[in-house]
Amino acid sequence: MKLEIPPYIHTIPPYVPGKPVEELEREYGITGSIKLASNENPLGPSPKALAALAAASAKLHRYPDGAGYELTRRLARHLSANPGQIVLGNGSDDLLGMLARVLLQPGDEAIVPDPSFLMYTIVVQSAGAVPVKVPLNQELAMDLPAMLAKVGPRTRMVFICNPNNPTGTAIRREAFDDFLAALPERVLVVVDEAYFEFVRDSGCVSGLAYLAAPRTVVTLRTFSKAYGLAGLRVGYGVMDTALAELLNRVRMPFNVNTLAQVAAAAALDDDDFLKKTLATVHQGLDFLYTELSRRGLRYYPSQANFFLIDVGRPADRVFQALLRQGVIVRPMGAYGYPAFIRLSVGLPEENRRFLRALDAVL
Repeated sequence: MKLEIPPYIHTIPPYVPGKPVEELEREYGITGSIKLASNENPLGPSPKALAALAAASAKLHRYPDGAGYELTRRLARHLSANPGQIVLGNGSDDLLGMLARVLLQPGDEAIVPDPSFLMYTIVVQSAGAVPVKVPLNQELAMDLPAMLAKVGPRTRMVFICNPNNPTGTAIRREAFDDFLAALPERVLVVVDEAYFEFVRDSGCVSGLAYLAAPRTVVTLRTFSKAYGLAGLRVGYGVMDTALAELLNRVRMPFNVNTLAQVAAAAALDDDDFLKKTLATVHQGLDFLYTELSRRGLRYYPSQANFFLIDVGRPADRVFQALLRQGVIVRPMGAYGYPAFIRLSVGLPEENRRFLRALDAVL
């Protein structure tokens, strides 16, 4: 290929998603498998969202509402925010790309916890900027003092994944306040709260608490997890109106499709479904914690809908063996934890099936 490609593009690690269930079943010659690998909602989509999708399907010959008027206003009421502070995205990673395009230039730096959501590194490098990776601490939590120590004259952004993926650990309000107080005001803080609805620790900080603060904190959320709309790709960012206006300048027109908008708006009103989701996840976590403790396996408690398990041997081998029993999990070797698997909480029978398969494998 003779095209002139910026050299920093060649440094970008491709994002490798988990394989679809159908492909894995074909590859391994199995049927009836369960997927506990991608942190999805085990209950499926919100019933109200499904009803809204059916009603909207007759209008698919029309372009989406490019401004996301109805969804933006429902979110504003839900969050006690101004509609001008909300930017919609094709998933929250769409917002990450917008932030990189607006704020980063070649040679700039962004602080990234490691390991964390892989898209932080990808969007930073796609702008020609440099991701400065800071390892998690011994509790597998983000090391805020170490992140502060890496801030330099070219630092423009800091990414905070709260709760963090893949570890499920969360940051408390006091630690975050100290972090903000020591951080130069020219550095934007991006708080990714994709799993925030699952948090049980009342001391966990939310970026939304700083919406009126003197310094800019951007909060990202998604409908993919707790609301069960991962296949529709709809997320949003909440931020200062001036920054939101800049993001809207680089946002692609019609970036959130019609079905995603109407489903998200309906799901936001489905309180019963959200309560059922949280109960299913929290009860599942507690059940799995108890059963793994009985088996003498180490796990890391989580504030999300997934958690890490130390299987005490190469996780890739355990992953392959579980696959042959129709149970799909995520091995963590690529994240630097070669003996860990990440398990998404499933339905009660799925959780029990995982334990039976794990017993057979181990």
